[in-house]
This record gives sequence, C-alpha cells and structure tokens, in this order.
Amino acid sequence: MNVACVEGVGVWASRLPGWDAAREILRGERGAPEARAPRPAPELLAPTERRRAPDTVAVALEVASRACESAARDPKHLPSVFASTHGDLAITHAICDTLARSPALTSPTKFHNSVLNAAAGYWTIGTGCLEPYTAVSGHEHTFGKGLFEAVVQVASERAAVLFVAYDIECAGPVVTMAPSQGLLGMALVLAPENSSHTKARVRWELRGSTAPQPTAARAANAALVAGNAMAPCLPLLEALADGKARSICVIVAPQLVIDIHVEP
Repeated sequence: MNVACVEGVGVWASRLPGWDAAREILRGERGAPEARAPRPAPELLAPTERRRAPDTVAVALEVASRACESAARDPKHLPSVFASTHGDLAITHAICDTLARSPALTSPTKFHNSVLNAAAGYWTIGTGCLEPYTAVSGHEHTFGKGLFEAVVQVASERAAVLFVAYDIECAGPVVTMAPSQGLLGMALVLAPENSSHTKARVRWELRGSTAPQPTAARAANAALVAGNAMAPCLPLLEALADGKARSICVIVAPQLVIDIHVEP
C-alpha cells in the first residue's frame, strides 16, 4: 500500500468550530454546542476583504490556515488541491436570479467569486503562494476524488500537499438539483512517509469495486453535518480523531474506491 503522513488538520462546521473541539466531539467525549457558530473570519484576508468574501472562501481559507499552522508549514511553499462539489451555490443562485430578472445588472464581482477555483485563488494570493493548485469537482464523489488527487501528488512528487475540501448551503431553485445544507470545511497537510511532523499515517490503495460501499460516520456525528455535500469527509475525520488504528473506504467513482488504513 501507498503511504501518506498527516501533518496537520483543519476543520470547521457550525457545530464543529475547529479541530480541537471537533476531535473531542467526534470521539464522543463532549457534546456538540447547541448554538451554531457564526461563519469563520479568516485572518489571512484584510478586514474589508474578510467581510466581502463569500462563504466558500471564508470556510476554505479558515481550515487551510489551521491545517498549515498545525503542520508548522509555510503555506507559500505548499502545492494544493481544493475540492468542492458545487462551488458557491449562494452566488450561483444570485446570478441566475439576476439573469432571469435583470440581466444587465449581473455583478462582475459575483461572477468572479462563482468559479470553482475562487477559494484557491484567494488562498494563493493571500499567502503569496506560487506553487501549483488543482481545483476538483466530482458531484457526489468529490471528496474521494479530491483526496485521491492529493495523495497521488504526494506519492508522485515526494512532497507535501495541502488538501482542502468544502461545501456550503444551497438556496433557491438550484437546491432541487444541487442540495447542500450548512457550511463544512476540512483540510489536511499530507506529506511523504519520511515526514518529521507526522500526526498520523494513512496507508491507501485504489481498487475496483462493482458496488462500492463507503464507510458510514457514526450517527451522532453524521447529524452534525447532515445534508452538506462534503459530509463524506466525516469518516476520515473520525478516524483521525480516534487516535487509534482504523480502516475506512472512500468512493472515488462508481466503480473505484480508496481503501484507507489510518495509523496513529
């Protein structure tokens, strides 16, 4: 099996506000807060940009920054993989609504924030990173596709990679085609096996499967991110939070899965 080392983790959801809290909640050591946390305000952006940034950018930059801090890595030296199932659905809805009502009023700012690589663009500009980034979308298997892209880059380049996965709330008629609820983001700094800052090792193998069955998250934890398009990331986060050896299966495509064995 191939090996990647997890050096840093970042997580944010309205009831999982940060990895330190999420780790205890996912292990069942404490309950999730009843009150939903306001969306994160990433310090990477200047105050004006922070207020104007869409939810996708806010949650993606927050978890990416925390993962890099956890790994003690300078983000400007990390290539990255950003994965989002739908991009910014709120902006997509707003643009579609404007086009239907008053096309001439379509906002250029909203348009440039609607593209799938918007968060990655903000990240590289904010950190001064000149390393390559990849933006991935794969419908219901986006998390698996993004994770696979990241671990393959680690294996092929023998270098650390930042992996960021996120999705937000959908609104308006678009919800009938691209349902998603709440905000959820997670990020990992992944590195080759000889990493000196390893928090966990991930052994992985790609295999064919005619009827793949992903590993399900614990019911109590699944309820915390229910309905979000990036919810398939939860079993991996549970495995990292547990701090003990655990195997999970993540779907990459209808007939492809990644078997993952997490070792503390």
